[in-house]
Amino acid sequence: MAGTIHALILTPRPAKSLPFAHRIPHFPSTHAAFRFNFQLSRSIARPVKACQQSDQIDGDGKKAHNHSGSVNGLSWAKPLSNFVANNFLPLALVGGVALGMANPSLGCLADTYSLSKFSTFGIFIISGLTLHTGEIVAAAQAWPAGIFGLVSILLFTPYFSRIILQLQLQPPEFVRGLAIFCCMPTTLSSGVALAQLAGANSALALAITVITNLLGILIVPFSISKYIAGGVGVSVPTKQLFKSLVLTLLIPLILGKIFRESFRGVADFVDQNRKLFSKISAVFLSLVPWIQVSRSRSLLLMVKPPVFLVAIGMGVLLHLILLAFNALALKSISAVSGGSRSVFSKKENANAVLLVASQKTLPVMVAVVEQLGGALGESGLLVLPCVAAHLNQIIIDSFLVNFWLRKDLSADSTKVS
Repeated sequence: MAGTIHALILTPRPAKSLPFAHRIPHFPSTHAAFRFNFQLSRSIARPVKACQQSDQIDGDGKKAHNHSGSVNGLSWAKPLSNFVANNFLPLALVGGVALGMANPSLGCLADTYSLSKFSTFGIFIISGLTLHTGEIVAAAQAWPAGIFGLVSILLFTPYFSRIILQLQLQPPEFVRGLAIFCCMPTTLSSGVALAQLAGANSALALAITVITNLLGILIVPFSISKYIAGGVGVSVPTKQLFKSLVLTLLIPLILGKIFRESFRGVADFVDQNRKLFSKISAVFLSLVPWIQVSRSRSLLLMVKPPVFLVAIGMGVLLHLILLAFNALALKSISAVSGGSRSVFSKKENANAVLLVASQKTLPVMVAVVEQLGGALGESGLLVLPCVAAHLNQIIIDSFLVNFWLRKDLSADSTKVS
């Protein structure tokens, strides 16, 4: 049969007494002959295996090619799996958007059970599990970068809402919604998850996220009143938002850290499976666009496609402007504060601040719009472009993180070679 592996076994002839056995001194002749023959027989009787595959000829006189068809048939699987592994986060996010558009019923059902809150809880549990004590120390040492992140999110970037309000677009709620979006604190989970995936200072990203969202409860109403509403009173559900942030951010983060420090086996398992936990965090993150698109699908279909495409373009442009502003500011501060010795020049700190300072949160924006009571326009139209902007910023930043990872990988391979 073709493709078999032959085992060639050489069996010795029956052992006989050697004629020169009586010449061996100090031993009886029969004993010496027995020992010599026993060793000789054992050495010859060991099987000699041919490990190479035999090129046997089948019935048609052709050589059989072993498993070549199955190997060639699966040759595409490895590049595909590598592509999915290297681009898991953007693929998960795009998949969530596509699923929400194709079948919104599942996303709406998930929204009724507040699955997005559970996903945020899961992301911060993972953040606590993967958080090393040394990273907390590194975040404390990078406090100037953290201060810049707070100021950029709560004071600098809200000013861009005035620029957005200069645009003329119908319906006007699209413009006002994006302007309100500019005044929001950073994302609750996306920035932290992306910072972890990028290998940035995730503890610094965590600190900026928690502090800006807690302070944002107090600062956002003043920003909206100053830059957008022109003196119109804006009330924010302070108690409700504060409770939600504590339950979905602080408690899971603390619980994850307690589990890590209390059980040595947990810490070892998490450290050995960081890629797995990164993928789980990416899946949790992809639930956000899936649910948001499912909820807003009916509104998306009501708006004229050209108008909505313009709103999407505005959201993309806004995020690119925020990225460029923060990147330029970080470079400038690094240059004047010590150059390569500055905390701003460290790639881990700069990437973490760039990610979280350039993103804006959607859940807080939705809570604020609900409290406006239609003072700035139809609530659904105000939120709709912000949903698109929220998704765009996550997808854009996921590609940015992927670019950083590939760049680091190529740099490491160059050093090794």
